[in-house]
Amino acid sequence: MIPRKAWFVTLGVLGIGSLSYVFVVQGFVSPDPDPGAGLGWPLVGVLPLYALGMWLLTATSSRVALYVALGATGALVGSAFETLVRTHPDLLTTPGYPYLNTVGITADAVATVGLVLMIGAFPDGVIERQWQRVALGTVWVCLLVAPLTLLTTPHVVLPQYLGLSAEIDNPVVVPWLEWGAPLVDDLVVHPWLPASLGVLVLVSRAFTGDARTRARVRVMACSVLVWMGSWVLWMITLELGLRDTPLGVAAGLMTLSMLAVPVALIHGILRYGAFDVADADRARLVVRSSTTFIAVLYGIAVAAPALLLFDRLEPVSAVLLTALAAVALLPLRGWLQRAVTRAVLGDREHHVALLGELGARLEQAMELDDVLARLAEGVRGGLDASWVRVQVLGADGQAVTSPAGIAGDVVGDAVATQDLIRGDEHLGRLELGPRRRGEYDVAELALLQTVARQATTTVANVRLTARLNEQLDELSASRMRLITAQDEERRRIERNLHDGIQQSVVALIANLGRARQRLQRDELRPLELVELQDQAREMLTDLRELARGIHPQVLSDRGLVAAVESRSSRFPVPLAVIADERARATRFAPDIEAVAFYTVREALANVAKHSGASCARVSLSVDGDRLQVEVVDDGSGFSSGGRGSAGGLTNIRDRVAAVSGELVVDAAPGGGTRIVVDLPLSGAMSESVSVPSTVERPVATDTDDLDAAADAAIPEPALSTDTLAPVHRAEEAARA
Repeated sequence: MIPRKAWFVTLGVLGIGSLSYVFVVQGFVSPDPDPGAGLGWPLVGVLPLYALGMWLLTATSSRVALYVALGATGALVGSAFETLVRTHPDLLTTPGYPYLNTVGITADAVATVGLVLMIGAFPDGVIERQWQRVALGTVWVCLLVAPLTLLTTPHVVLPQYLGLSAEIDNPVVVPWLEWGAPLVDDLVVHPWLPASLGVLVLVSRAFTGDARTRARVRVMACSVLVWMGSWVLWMITLELGLRDTPLGVAAGLMTLSMLAVPVALIHGILRYGAFDVADADRARLVVRSSTTFIAVLYGIAVAAPALLLFDRLEPVSAVLLTALAAVALLPLRGWLQRAVTRAVLGDREHHVALLGELGARLEQAMELDDVLARLAEGVRGGLDASWVRVQVLGADGQAVTSPAGIAGDVVGDAVATQDLIRGDEHLGRLELGPRRRGEYDVAELALLQTVARQATTTVANVRLTARLNEQLDELSASRMRLITAQDEERRRIERNLHDGIQQSVVALIANLGRARQRLQRDELRPLELVELQDQAREMLTDLRELARGIHPQVLSDRGLVAAVESRSSRFPVPLAVIADERARATRFAPDIEAVAFYTVREALANVAKHSGASCARVSLSVDGDRLQVEVVDDGSGFSSGGRGSAGGLTNIRDRVAAVSGELVVDAAPGGGTRIVVDLPLSGAMSESVSVPSTVERPVATDTDDLDAAADAAIPEPALSTDTLAPVHRAEEAARA
């Protein structure tokens, strides 16, 4: 397989070299008055197709593009051979001419093969039917024309377009193969058969193929039929020996009709993606190929007057005439280029103005609904649409009803849509109704893509701003709730201290004072001291309960799992605490442990007060760098009347959000409640420790233990008999 770069270099050297030779010889050295043998065919008929084919070799990798360049290059080499023979007729008498003649015959064969395959396999090289593929495959036999004529014909076969009838002996003919000369002449030398096969395949695809194939090749078929008709007319003129005006008219028609083929190729690129051109590249390639085609025609038109009048003009006059033609035709070239660009890409000035106006509108919008409304109105006015709708997609990928931007009355289905995509996020969809006048062309659809990309960034930024504002508002509200909760907690502690512990302390002090006075009067009884000891013990219990409500000592000493398990013994309904090994063996950062513990405590408080559950479960697990806490009950869920857990969930949500955690609440009606808290541990885990079963300082986790500790801390007073003697005597006197 020859690399495409090698094809480009080879065909470029052969084509440009042949064209330069023809141009110099026919235009300046030896002008030929015969239009068919002059510059008309190579410059007007072949050069546009050659320039387009060579450009296609650089733009696509399609086989049909190679056929275009191959056929045009063969035609240019054939024109160079014709120019050489017509300007040097003495070459016919040289011994080497039979071999030189094979060059011209081979060039004609290459041109025939390339052009026939181009028209037969247009637009993408895919042939639908078997017989069509076989027919085009036989065309390659034409490349054997040179060796077959040398072996079978006793005289050198001169190309018909030379108009020469000299008989030149063929020195390499094989006598016993001469019987095949008529067959070779009819089947190979004359291009009737291969040309007919190519046209037959193209016409059959254009008029008997499926709907898609007919639409793709019909324009090319019409162009080729016109070209082949003029070619047949020219061949008939040569066969009849007609010269001068009839031959010139036929040659001119054939040359001009050849221009229809490049136009059909460009049309195929634009409408049907010929040469395997992707949809996104069609407009760009059509503009570039049209620019190449127009530039070639402009160069031919500029050079034509001076070349046609070369034998009648002085060199200075020829140069001046060329310069005047270039200046005069320059506006026409610009108009043609703008017309093609406008037809393919639309009114670029209008599009630029639309983009600028739309950008200004979007910059002024601050809210999402305002952005969508301005976008819809701008697109509707710029593309002349009957209606435009811009929808935003929700989290589930479905279009939401609000906010939405609508311009015009939405009637019927959209005829064009464009998704608003930024990265991997699908933000929304832009829908267009029918155009009020005509249909949307390729340029307007391309503009819609550009507008969508511009609007996507704006919509994304506005959504992000709105989301950040919502998060900021939620953060501010959460901070206020936390501050309020802290203030309420401080006031609660203050009330508990003032109404409970403080009053107990005051009462204890007063009782101690009275006991001291009674002791001084020898009136104190041992029972009174026992009562004072019980009063001190109750005060100690109240203090420890208050301290446990602020921050449990077991959480600081033994960690999260132990603190949660200490709650289970006092829970009013059966409670199971499940913790994996990592959760038990790892101490977390104090803030993470506090959030997890108070989340469990708040959730269990809701279960005990409002759920009516018969059992509950607390699960603690560590997954990677996340701590997961789950509280599940079989109660009534949130749908039951009187379930007052909204405030508790708000407190949990605020605590979890403070450490960048996630909260999920699943409350099925009548099916219990499931609360899952996911807390990040990155940078918040200490190294694993082995938690001992006991610690150095005893920790009381039960009421009986608290009483025992109190008894140990406040021993019974050691009162002697002597100390109590006055008291006993007083009691006996009173009884007497």
